[in-house]
Amino acid sequence: MGESIRELGLEGQSEKAGTPTMGGVIIILSTLVPVLLFAKLDNIYVILLIITTLWMGIIGFTDDFLKIKKKDKEGLAGKFKVIGQVGLGLIVGCIMYFHNDITVRQEKANADTVAVERSNNESDDFNPAIKSTKTTIPFFKNNEFDYSDLITWISPEMEKYAWLIFIPIVIFIVTAVSNGANLTDGIDGLAAGSSAIIVLTLALFAWVSGNIIFSDYLNVMYIPNSGEMTIFITAFAGSLVGFLWYNTYPAQVFMGDTGSLTIGGIIAVIAIAIRKEFLIPILCGIFFIETLSVMMQVSWFKYTRKKYGEGRRIFLMSPLHHHYQKKGIHESKIVARFWIVGIFLAIIAVITLKVR
Repeated sequence: MGESIRELGLEGQSEKAGTPTMGGVIIILSTLVPVLLFAKLDNIYVILLIITTLWMGIIGFTDDFLKIKKKDKEGLAGKFKVIGQVGLGLIVGCIMYFHNDITVRQEKANADTVAVERSNNESDDFNPAIKSTKTTIPFFKNNEFDYSDLITWISPEMEKYAWLIFIPIVIFIVTAVSNGANLTDGIDGLAAGSSAIIVLTLALFAWVSGNIIFSDYLNVMYIPNSGEMTIFITAFAGSLVGFLWYNTYPAQVFMGDTGSLTIGGIIAVIAIAIRKEFLIPILCGIFFIETLSVMMQVSWFKYTRKKYGEGRRIFLMSPLHHHYQKKGIHESKIVARFWIVGIFLAIIAVITLKVR
């Protein structure tokens, strides 16, 4: 199904008309097949990620199909996209808050204790896993933050209503990151390459968080059973890299919203599940700056139109990658430089494991 191109006055744009789109289906299938083969399908985190993949995939697929059927770039109405994203955020937030298998360890055991315990053939449940709305804030020494603190200052008894704070935050994160990935998917290879970097970094965090010894050594929150997500994440990273082979300039296939919305949703849910959502502005910095450029452009245009009668622009065009295209930089160079920035942001994210 060929892509329909909306004329934006960008160099080389017309040549992309007719390029096969909806390539997100490739990403989704090549993620789910190895997950179904190798992952523990009774693991709540794996189930959550499968639900996310299918849910966002269906929304994106519907959007792409309507674009092709109507032969325009409007597709699914924005309000329906947002309703779908909010719906997923609601499901994720409720499962994260209410499901009994999603827990954290308040106190981590040291390696010697674990070794003694294992030698006695005992369970490693000596530090009880508890339900918690705690998360981590990067770069701070005592970096745990509990969402319930936002409501318990009124009264300690309000802790049981912490879901009123937690679930809306999850909805916001899922919606924001999936839209950020969608905006980033504007030139060949940008979204797929940037996402692969982000996802591989999240795989490291998931593995460390799910390993009692390494989480203790690095003094990060131990999240029982979360290590199983590493299988899903690495399968997802592999599918992104495989797709990127055909999506680099000049692209032989586009991911469409089927891919970009799914990618953003998965990244958001992984970050929330491993309690690293405050790392998103750093780790997903490319998504963040692309989204911010659109918000700045639209806000400034509306403000100046109201004040001066004529709308003015901050960038030549938004999202940001189109600004550089308008400046005459070739899209392959823009993509390569964005990847370099993405790698540096990933390194900064990783060093938050130790630098506090």
